[in-house]
Amino acid sequence: MTKSGAKRALITGLTGQDGSYLAELLLEKGYEVFGVVRRSSSETFDRIRHIQDRVTLIQADLTDQVSIIDAIGDVHPAEVYNLAAQSFVPTSWKQPILTSEVTALGATRVLEAIRVVDRSIRFYQASSSEMFGKVQQVPQTEATSFYPRSPYGVAKVYAHWITVNYRESYNIFACSGILFNHESPRRGLEFVTRKITDGAVRCKLGLAKELRLGNLDAKRDWGFAKDYVRAMWLMLQQDTPDDYVVSSGRMCTVREACEVAFGHLGLDMKDHVVVDPQFYRPAEVHELLGDSSKARNKLGWIPETSFEDLIKMMVDADLARLKSASRK
Repeated sequence: MTKSGAKRALITGLTGQDGSYLAELLLEKGYEVFGVVRRSSSETFDRIRHIQDRVTLIQADLTDQVSIIDAIGDVHPAEVYNLAAQSFVPTSWKQPILTSEVTALGATRVLEAIRVVDRSIRFYQASSSEMFGKVQQVPQTEATSFYPRSPYGVAKVYAHWITVNYRESYNIFACSGILFNHESPRRGLEFVTRKITDGAVRCKLGLAKELRLGNLDAKRDWGFAKDYVRAMWLMLQQDTPDDYVVSSGRMCTVREACEVAFGHLGLDMKDHVVVDPQFYRPAEVHELLGDSSKARNKLGWIPETSFEDLIKMMVDADLARLKSASRK
């Protein structure tokens, strides 16, 4: 049943970390929420299980133009949030063509669907700090030149600029959020912060003796995903479309993330963390630091969760999960 007068939003990547938090936010604001999911035997709904009865799932695929046009035509949303991507950077070297198809051309297909169906639909593109790559200035702002250092970063640069192009060519309300690293207990286990918190808990519980990582000196600007999806929504509520850096404005190393995670459990990371060269990237991004002044001033957005609180939250969630699993 549809709710009379409710604003509709369509999210690609609904089942991911950001999609699940964004769906919660939009439901709280009274939206009808629709999510694009692929027909896949491996699709997981764990992150949205608690709200699955409150969202409507639409089968479509970012590699298939017709299915995206049909999805947007059927739902006729006021807002579209394109969060879907092949988003794991190391995989982008192993699957560069797939990464390009989904992450770069996928955004184009969504924009083209909006152009065909209804140009009044507002569009959000999930851009990434990985676009800055080999950074040209510190901190990075909306005006900083891009120098991507992975196929993922390159694909995100294309998606970013095609969003600008459709905004300027077709007068579509299209925004890009250049989000710096944002994490949560819902982050995939392949991502370094979650790998750290899960690994620390396993060492604490005696399930593992060591945690193998790559470059401990890599620096990132980390924040909480739930804070960051609020910025996405705010962008589409403005009078004019624009692009915004979304970041905490603080840079921490992988080593510091380990220190907080192991320390929260009463452990010393030096007793457990092993540097393994196999986890180094072919082309490293050494440091990312965002300047979100524009988002703070124009959107009134501020992050509410500190780096330390974020890591501890993730450790606590992994501790509860692994203890529960051990009792089954």
